[in-house]
Amino acid sequence: MANRGHTNPNDRRIRYTRSVIKQSLLELLQEKPFEKITVTEICKVGDLNRGTFYLHYYDTWDVLDNLITDALSDTSDIIDHVLCPHREVCGYPLCEKIQGNPTYHPLFLDETASSRMLNKIAECSKERFVTYLMDNSTLTQEQAESIFYFQIHGCMTVNRMMLKNHCTDWQSIQAVIDQYIRGGLQQHLITQK
Repeated sequence: MANRGHTNPNDRRIRYTRSVIKQSLLELLQEKPFEKITVTEICKVGDLNRGTFYLHYYDTWDVLDNLITDALSDTSDIIDHVLCPHREVCGYPLCEKIQGNPTYHPLFLDETASSRMLNKIAECSKERFVTYLMDNSTLTQEQAESIFYFQIHGCMTVNRMMLKNHCTDWQSIQAVIDQYIRGGLQQHLITQK
């Protein structure tokens, strides 16, 4: 996110303006692909001038990155969610947050936004996930990375499908997928004595 000039990100007006810009982008994502959205359109929807936009963000990509950061905030790391033995005390998985909060649905449904989100998840989680698997299993680095990418891309695909189909049974589907992933990983984990 841009921090242009000497603005205070805690200022109520600044937070409000950034929120309007992000909401405008989300609205436009419901109508057209991200790649076709312009700063001018965001300003028109948000009833802002371009100068105000550029005080807060560099471009549409900067806004998208800020939205993705918002969507990923307060979600659990992939390894925490997948291998947590006591689900009720685990962090909040991204899939659950997306399903329960329609605000972020356009990010999952847009090709560019969802791809960018996958890259951000990989940036934040891959090293820890792969290291954990390698330290606690017989898997090689290449195998552990492959499992990581299989999992995040699979979860993204399932979420997109469920959102498009207006699925109402997300919790039972998530439970089955979590059980499947855990069962598969357990085959490779080294048991501690």
